[in-house]
Amino acid sequence: MAASEERDSPAEVPQMAVEEAETKTFKDLGVTDVLCEACDQLGWTKPTKIQIEAIPLALQGRDIIGLAETGSGKTGAFALPILNVLLETPQRLFALVLTPTRELAFQISEQFEALGSSIGVQCAVIVGGIDSMSQSLALAKKPHIVIATPGRLIDHLENTKGFNLRALKYLVMDEADRILNMDFETEVDKILKVIPRDRKTFLFSATMTKKVQKLQRAALKNPVKCAVSSKYQTVEKLQQYYLFIPSKFKDTYLVYILNELAGNSFMIFCTTCNNTQRTALLLRNLGFTAIPLHGQMSQSKRLGSLNKFKAKARSILLATDVASRGLDIPHVDVVVNFDIPTHSKDYIHRVGRTARAGRSGKSITFVTQYDVELFQRIEHLIGKKLPVFPTQDDEVMMLTERVSEAQRFARMELREHGEKKKRSWEAAGDGDDREGAIGVRNKVVGGKMKKRKGH
Repeated sequence: MAASEERDSPAEVPQMAVEEAETKTFKDLGVTDVLCEACDQLGWTKPTKIQIEAIPLALQGRDIIGLAETGSGKTGAFALPILNVLLETPQRLFALVLTPTRELAFQISEQFEALGSSIGVQCAVIVGGIDSMSQSLALAKKPHIVIATPGRLIDHLENTKGFNLRALKYLVMDEADRILNMDFETEVDKILKVIPRDRKTFLFSATMTKKVQKLQRAALKNPVKCAVSSKYQTVEKLQQYYLFIPSKFKDTYLVYILNELAGNSFMIFCTTCNNTQRTALLLRNLGFTAIPLHGQMSQSKRLGSLNKFKAKARSILLATDVASRGLDIPHVDVVVNFDIPTHSKDYIHRVGRTARAGRSGKSITFVTQYDVELFQRIEHLIGKKLPVFPTQDDEVMMLTERVSEAQRFARMELREHGEKKKRSWEAAGDGDDREGAIGVRNKVVGGKMKKRKGH
């Protein structure tokens, strides 16, 4: 590597002509036959733009900063070169992948295992919310790849006897901007101190922030920047709409949209855990198969919710921003921003849950009288004006009575959970996927709610 190059100003890779990109195969990029077969089995017929740019450079042993929009195949762009080199020089505790959320860690692990199944790759997922003891045992077996959230990894580095990362050859930070946004900076600094300086580092991020640039200077040697999209953008095949509605009718409009687009699979984003839980109860009371996913549920419940949604056993997933990054659920048809995101960049990540890998999808953002400025910021960021989603207001208003009845039941259920304060969220978790949450379904006759005396 040329010593004269600036350590902290990455070399740019010119964007390739589309024609050239179309003719490339994984074999052309230098991936070995065994891994090319694994790609075929996963249905990866041809490499994506970020993979075409990053894989050859990674195989040459360069440090990489990969900037690409969500849903563009970033995991493959770092997993394939790592497995390729691992085949040539087998070694335990070979690579560490840091991610901001637990769900993303499990998903990356699945991809590594799927790609490396024929060569016997072993992975360990080290995240919070799961028993430390079983993780210590997994680490004692010295897996090839460790996928971790920063906080829990530090725990093990400090407290698990015999576990260290002194032999590490690769460090990957996926969704680096989010890792740093969630204030894992001190943890990341600690990790960088205990792993070898002589390693390859890949930094992948959908957005380049000042914190990421700072991290790049600290952690990368003479990096190459592979930017597939320099401006913030959403996928072309995504149809984006907005709805301007009074805040008190948000629930009613949500029910109207779920009815209008029935048969689709939905992800609905709320800002708080409490609102996620409330809206899930509300929808379930109206007979929708809705399931919540938020940070106050135990890890096993979170994975349970995700798996039910992935398996299409539930058609509506209500989530906070824990699910806005990186999660790849191919069959999501519609993303609803029930609560508008406060950070415009989060909008791009949320709507990126649909229209993935060349499929089409819809997103609808609810804008109330309090959200106008936030919405204008989003339009400014993506550089386009969004059209209004067509609705029949009189039909919406016909739903108000049923919805307000269901709201009342949802509030009562939340209050019941609140009274069992200590076991509050566990109780919400246990009950939270029973079809007739706390007997409410018994009160629904033919889709209408019975009036109850004394309320």
